[in-house]
Amino acid sequence: MKLIDWFRSNGHPLAKVADVKASVDHAAAAMDFRLRVEAGPKAGIGAVTISGGDVDPRVVATHVYLREGEPYSPERLALAKTSIAKIPAIGGIRVREADELDANGNLPVFIDLTERPRHAVGLSAKYSTVDGPGIAGYYEDRNIFGGGERLRLEASASLLQRIDGTSFTGFNNLGASDFGARFTGTFIKPGLFGTANDLLIEATAFRERVGNNDLGGYTDDTVRGTFGVIHRFSEAASLQAGLQVEQSKSQDVLGRVDATLIGFTATGRYDTTDNPLDPTRGVRLSATVNAYPKLMGSTIDLFEARVAGSAYYALDEQADYVLAGRLAAGSLAGAPLDQIPDAHRFFAGGGGSVRGYGFNTISPMMFGQITGGRGLIEGSAEVRVRITPTIGLVPFFDFGTASRSSLPGFDDYVGYGAGLGLRYLTPVGPIRLDVATPLNPRPGDSRYAIYVSIGQAF
Repeated sequence: MKLIDWFRSNGHPLAKVADVKASVDHAAAAMDFRLRVEAGPKAGIGAVTISGGDVDPRVVATHVYLREGEPYSPERLALAKTSIAKIPAIGGIRVREADELDANGNLPVFIDLTERPRHAVGLSAKYSTVDGPGIAGYYEDRNIFGGGERLRLEASASLLQRIDGTSFTGFNNLGASDFGARFTGTFIKPGLFGTANDLLIEATAFRERVGNNDLGGYTDDTVRGTFGVIHRFSEAASLQAGLQVEQSKSQDVLGRVDATLIGFTATGRYDTTDNPLDPTRGVRLSATVNAYPKLMGSTIDLFEARVAGSAYYALDEQADYVLAGRLAAGSLAGAPLDQIPDAHRFFAGGGGSVRGYGFNTISPMMFGQITGGRGLIEGSAEVRVRITPTIGLVPFFDFGTASRSSLPGFDDYVGYGAGLGLRYLTPVGPIRLDVATPLNPRPGDSRYAIYVSIGQAF
């Protein structure tokens, strides 16, 4: 009942219907209906008791930001549930409220947990008419030592575009250099020493080639390791900081770059969205700063900054009509461009950037080939329309540019893409099919591109 919900949202957790009376006047064909609601006292949130599951309750408690005595709020309890759900080992979460207040006038809260299967494996596939096919798989242990520790091993492979002027003539024409791969291992220890800090250890190795025969491109082989700590300020805000070491070899029209990067990395995130794969309300903000100075052992001085934000606004209560927008910008400083590994330069284009263009093919050019830039600006706008409970349509518009200058701007080529997407809505998340076309294509750009994946574009 909305009246009860109103009282509860205003700090009265024990609001209830005390009396209902109805009388009918048959002659007048009318009914008199009287409802008496007892709001009950205003209350605060009381002691929180966590039970159930195989994860140490002390670790789970670090994901609960409720403070005893703070004003009662159903929204705060819902946020606590969302926060706990970020622990991969936790499956079911039930938040119960006591039937009466404690001696301090607060309402005790009980959180009952059930665990997910400890081990998980998965396999996925994607396809783009521009970037080609790819497959990925993972293995995950969600509770190694009983404290919600997660070990995740991921591997992916894809067919790479050729940029040397040759083309595929059949399977007999394929070689090892035509395939790209990525291997990543991630270990997270949540609730480090009973605090809202998570230990992160990650190692990744990948080989990628970007571009095509008309626009050129680059080939990159990189090994990277990260050791850091994630501090959670609240259910929505966090800061990750740590040390990163990288060894890379890349080749493009500017030449070959062999680089060692050692330095600090920090990323701040703020996320109030209601669904990770299909958000309808809220915002997502992120900012990353990386510093690789020579004094720490890097072969070059390199400083990176990137900010990104997206917002989602539902036009109706059922979220059948949702406006979604995204903006991102980046800047590089330090070494000259031809000494910076390609994986650190800025490019735009692709299924998560400017749809209709090949992945990372929007860039400044030299000798008719893409080189990457020192600055980046890109954005997207979508109207997400739910036609039926399982079918949605998404018209969209994207733009993006990478600039020679460290100050992001529009002095270099700006790519514009537009198209229409189809969404099949499942309990797991939407299955995305996007068809896009470049609005101002260059020689070498495809007339259209088709993207298939799980989840919204952003």
